[in-house]
Amino acid sequence: MSVKVRFAPSPTGRLHVGNVRAALFNWLFAKKEGGSFLLRSDDTDQERSTKAYEDGIIEDLGWLGIAHDEFFRQSERFAEYDAVRDYLIAEGLLYPCYESAEELDRKRKLQRARSLPPVYDRAALGLSDEERAALEAEGRKPHWRFKLSQKPVRWDDLIRGEVVVDSSAVSDPVLIREDGGYLYTLPSCVDDVDAGISHVVRGEDHVTNTATQIELFEAIIRFRGKGAIPSFAHHSLLIGADGQSLSKRLGSLSIAAMREDGLEPEAITSLLARLGTSDPVEPKVNISMLVEGFSFDHMGRAPARFDMAELEGLNAKILHEMPWQRVAERVEAMGGNEALWQAVHGNINKLGDIADWVAVVSGEIEPVIENEAVTKAAAEALPQGEIKPEDWGGIIEKVKAATGAKGKNLFMPLRLALTGKAHGPEMGALLALIGREKAKARFLGQKA
Repeated sequence: MSVKVRFAPSPTGRLHVGNVRAALFNWLFAKKEGGSFLLRSDDTDQERSTKAYEDGIIEDLGWLGIAHDEFFRQSERFAEYDAVRDYLIAEGLLYPCYESAEELDRKRKLQRARSLPPVYDRAALGLSDEERAALEAEGRKPHWRFKLSQKPVRWDDLIRGEVVVDSSAVSDPVLIREDGGYLYTLPSCVDDVDAGISHVVRGEDHVTNTATQIELFEAIIRFRGKGAIPSFAHHSLLIGADGQSLSKRLGSLSIAAMREDGLEPEAITSLLARLGTSDPVEPKVNISMLVEGFSFDHMGRAPARFDMAELEGLNAKILHEMPWQRVAERVEAMGGNEALWQAVHGNINKLGDIADWVAVVSGEIEPVIENEAVTKAAAEALPQGEIKPEDWGGIIEKVKAATGAKGKNLFMPLRLALTGKAHGPEMGALLALIGREKAKARFLGQKA
């Protein structure tokens, strides 16, 4: 069976690390199996869905390197959903219910008070035609529920193993709202059957939903006369480093916010691809490098901890390994060049840090003179003509001989005078980029 997966976000907001992790798992599985990745815009909520959010989702995925092979919008397929709806009604599998939200809430409270599970009692199935007509005459509009078999539903989950859900312990799901609008389940299942989705890979919060959807899949396949129920893989969810839910922090954890903050897409994918697995988190400078090691067998059941500090540390490692060709355009836009990149990239945490070193090398800084004797000796030790990185060793030896300084007392005054910073890249490479005249002026305490 050829593998075909889908990622189906609703265009009602930007992507965050939680749903991007699901997208990444789907994409990695498809690429490893030689399959295809479908992006579906679940835009049936016409009031909240926007083209701007849809474009933003596509932009975020593209920036991360998650390219789709196919794309469609649910808003273009209402006729297909209506046909399935009519079939389900005709088969007695979709029935109208007239309880208000307040009435349903009261029922649930009574059930809990009696130590009963808060499952819908199917009272609407006992209504006569006259009673339904009377309710509608009052102005009530029905919502529509899918009639479950009330039998155990089994499937072999690719992550969780055998799963059994007793559908008698689950309320018949609402598929259509009072206003006639479709909720997630019916359009999603119709699309999965029609698109030939072979595997549904998503978070474990959908496990119970899967049982009801399997029964709906069976009905749709009977109606279509073709298709197959997909296989399922339910992965663990993300939690914060403190063990708490990420739900209240998703705004700051959006991919757009991370991009704006200067994080590299490769850092995000390197971390998310391995969180919740038995595999070590390692910096991968290309998303394709993550494909080979991907396996559902490596995924655990425990919640996966997402730590922003870990992501930022991984971002630094990614940059330390990044080849010049991958960053040339962005570095040059900040005024840098390949020589500067080679000199400093091992000491930056975000690419934007390059701008600071451009200023050190090409701009003017106020030198910090910690030991005038040491820095003056360095000015006198500078060779004539163009300075090369290998000249640094000779300069150090001359300063050491002239002042007797060594260790931190030798190197720190020179670094502070040349760069104004207490930490940074190897000094020989920086000195060559700064140049003789500017270096001499800084060693002498002059702004240059």
